[in-house]
Amino acid sequence: MRTGKNFLWLVMILLFVCASGTAGAAAAAAGKPIVLGCPLSTAFLYGWDAERGIKLAVDEINQAGGVAYGGASHPFKVEVIDTRSLEPGVPVSEALLGVEKLILEKKADFIVGGPVRSEAAMAVMDLLSKYKKVSIVTTGVLSPGYHKRIEKAYDKYKYCFRNSSEIITIGKDMIKVFNRLNSEHDLTKAFIMVQDVAHARKAGGFIAKLLKGTGKWEVLGQEIYPTGATDFSMGLLKARRLKAEVLFIWMDMPESAILLKQWKNMRMKCVPMGFMSAAEQPNFWEATKGNCQYTIVDAVNGGNVPSTMTPWTMKFVNAYQKKWGLEPEGYGTSSSYMAVYQLKEAIEKAGSLDADAVIKALEAQDLMGVYGRMKFAKNHQIIPSDDPEKGATGCMFQWQNGKRVQFFPKAGATGDIMLPPWMK
Repeated sequence: MRTGKNFLWLVMILLFVCASGTAGAAAAAAGKPIVLGCPLSTAFLYGWDAERGIKLAVDEINQAGGVAYGGASHPFKVEVIDTRSLEPGVPVSEALLGVEKLILEKKADFIVGGPVRSEAAMAVMDLLSKYKKVSIVTTGVLSPGYHKRIEKAYDKYKYCFRNSSEIITIGKDMIKVFNRLNSEHDLTKAFIMVQDVAHARKAGGFIAKLLKGTGKWEVLGQEIYPTGATDFSMGLLKARRLKAEVLFIWMDMPESAILLKQWKNMRMKCVPMGFMSAAEQPNFWEATKGNCQYTIVDAVNGGNVPSTMTPWTMKFVNAYQKKWGLEPEGYGTSSSYMAVYQLKEAIEKAGSLDADAVIKALEAQDLMGVYGRMKFAKNHQIIPSDDPEKGATGCMFQWQNGKRVQFFPKAGATGDIMLPPWMK
């Protein structure tokens, strides 16, 4: 009996020693966390969906073992700060203070996401250069001035990348859809309604210019509404009188839901189309009680609605829905998710967190992702394409029977454009 007990104790001791050795080896292999500083406007869609996309990617990467370099496996750690850059009247200095806090107090190794507002992101570029921090802008920041500044002063702004689309590419995509409406449905007359904020006014003018340049479209007029407006009837009546066939809308305020309700109640013989943050969200159908039916929405980057664009797309959509309880919410979601994977690959290729090494790795990167091939141009703007095999794709969808149906680009499309039956 004593011999049996001694043997049992010996086995237990050996097991304990082995377990301790394994735990020690695992601890030794676990490297210091890589801190992602995320300056976002968290009270707005383009801030909270970016945060969710980033955290989903971080969870997936950490669960799979983290980022491997220097003989260790390093987990990502997310630090979010609300820059309030999308709130009216908030000065650019708030974003500068927020990013500096992420760098100095939170010890961010990289900056991901925002600041979301173009003016804030442009101001932060000098700060990134000062601290030599690599950044990937993923949401907001539609100004082409961002990548043009990198192009003109590469050595100073080489730390700045953008993996999301910008206004020129977005405008061209919208014109492709306008031309489809022309060729497939013989539509030729557009009326523009925009929010009274700088980016919306500029976008309205830009689209009007592009439409006139096609030689196929007549721009009937433009109405500008203050942020928070709740009555759009006068503009709608004007559009009806002029026999508009497309109602082009550029608004990031939730009151666009009221506009669509009035459009439907008036049985307007035109299809609503444009950039409407509220209409991007998967719960917009319920919020409008179906009044958004037939509305065409630009979600900017592919993967922000379900599609078969790449093998990554539905994997991302399903994972997002499992973690957050709803489908990807709109512009800023898929791009924020992909930025984390882009950094992971670049760090592993560089073999360190050294800024210059990571920059070179990002510049050489060719990664198939959620919305196509992720490759940066020399100016660090993601290369766009309608073909996901060649570049990063956009995404335009239409609300049809409670679902967001992607029709543009044709790669990965889940349906075609439908006109309201009362237009026929």
